[in-house]
Amino acid sequence: MTASQLPLSISVAAVDGAENAIFHQIRHEILAGNLADDERLKVSELSHRYGVSTNPVREALQQLRGEGLVYFVANQGARVRAIDTDFVGDVSEVGQQLEPYLVRVFVETASQEDIDRLEVIQDGMNELNFADKLRHADLDREFHATLYGDHYNRVAIKLWQQHREILWAISTRVPVAVGRREAILREHREIIACIKRQDVDATAETLYRHVRDAGRHLVDRLSIAQRNTAG
Repeated sequence: MTASQLPLSISVAAVDGAENAIFHQIRHEILAGNLADDERLKVSELSHRYGVSTNPVREALQQLRGEGLVYFVANQGARVRAIDTDFVGDVSEVGQQLEPYLVRVFVETASQEDIDRLEVIQDGMNELNFADKLRHADLDREFHATLYGDHYNRVAIKLWQQHREILWAISTRVPVAVGRREAILREHREIIACIKRQDVDATAETLYRHVRDAGRHLVDRLSIAQRNTAG
C-alpha cells in the first residue's frame, strides 16, 4: 500500500509526527549551538541531514520563525537567530512570572504523598550531586513537573514546558558554577519546607528567586563563554 492509499487519519498523523520531530531536532540544535548564529538553513540540506522530505523541514522552519529562533532573508531563505544574553534573559523572565503562578495551586492541594515524592526526588538530586548532568536534568524536570503538572491551566503548562526546553538546551553550552549547584539543592529544600507549612506566598516567593537566580546564572555563564569565543 502506498502513502497515497493510506487512510487519511494515518497519513495526517504520520506527517504531523514527522514535522514535530524535525521541529524539535532543529530547535535543539539551534539552542545547543550546534547550528551557528546566522547560519543559513537550506531546506534541501536539512532534508538530507534528517532523512525526511522537504515538507516537514519547511513547516518546522516556519514554526521556529514563530518562536523567534529563525528569521528569513529575501532571496536567501532561513537563517539561525543569534542566541544572545538578551534572548536568554527574556525567556528567563517568562519563567519568573509563570512558575510562581503555577505552584500556588499545588501548595493549596498537596497531599502527604505529593510531598513525599518531592523529598524522594530531591534526595536523588542530592545524592547525585551533579555527577551526571543529564540525570540531574531529568530529576530537576521531575521535581518541577510535580509542582505544576496537574495544574488546570494547560496552556500555561505548555508554555512552561516550552520555556524549560529552551533554557535547558541553552544550558548545555555552559558549565554550572559550584556555588550555583549548592544553591539549587538548597533552594529546592526551601521550597519543600514552605510547601510543608502550606505557605502559598512563601513558596511562590522562594520559587521566584530560584528561577530568577537560575536565569541570571545562565546569562552570566553564556556571556563569559561568548566573550571567550570572541577573544
